[in-house]
Amino acid sequence: MAARVLIADDEEKMTRLVASYLENAGFATLVAKDGNEALGLFQKHRPDCVVLDISMPGMDGLDVARLIRQGSQVPIIFLSALAEESDRIVGLELGADDYVTKPFSPRELVSRVRAVLRRAPPASAASEAKDSLSRGGLSLDFKRREVLVDGAPRPLTAVQFDILALLAKEPGRVFPRAAILEAASGTDFEGYERTIDAHIKNIRKALGDDPEEPRFIGTVRGVGYRFIEQKP
Repeated sequence: MAARVLIADDEEKMTRLVASYLENAGFATLVAKDGNEALGLFQKHRPDCVVLDISMPGMDGLDVARLIRQGSQVPIIFLSALAEESDRIVGLELGADDYVTKPFSPRELVSRVRAVLRRAPPASAASEAKDSLSRGGLSLDFKRREVLVDGAPRPLTAVQFDILALLAKEPGRVFPRAAILEAASGTDFEGYERTIDAHIKNIRKALGDDPEEPRFIGTVRGVGYRFIEQKP
């Protein structure tokens, strides 16, 4: 079954163009003209990926993403004419997986959709053999792409899971922000190193990790982050 992508933008010409490129690439699409319609379609159809314009009448894309994140880790890509780094960080701190600025190449957007879906857990993951890692009270299941802290599930987006897995595989190693960005996002994404700070903030929040007295992720000022070596 083709992956289903929800596209929300108040510019009809834009949604037609994006939908056409995605459908030609083998995706099924749903189209919404504003935030309220987007949220309704999401709740009814549960798409595999959401592409959200930020500036829409009524409920904007940020509010839609905030509501989606209350109960789902579906990949979210923001579309926006707001190109400042601070705007990207706001979007990523809401839990978005990617941020594309307008004007953009429809082919590039298709590539971004493919990239976030590759990182998302496959539907068949529950039936596959378990491959996991445990560090203290933290457990990562790489097949199911699930995270547990002291036995309790902690929801992470696909990008957040990749970043946490990168750090946890080598406790004590300091990863510069640029290295984390490249490893987590690959060549399909052009971002800013500071966007990693937004992702780390969200990961810590999901894990219940206090940045002042971290249990799992430590900050190395001026460099990047490391996974704290756990006591036996």
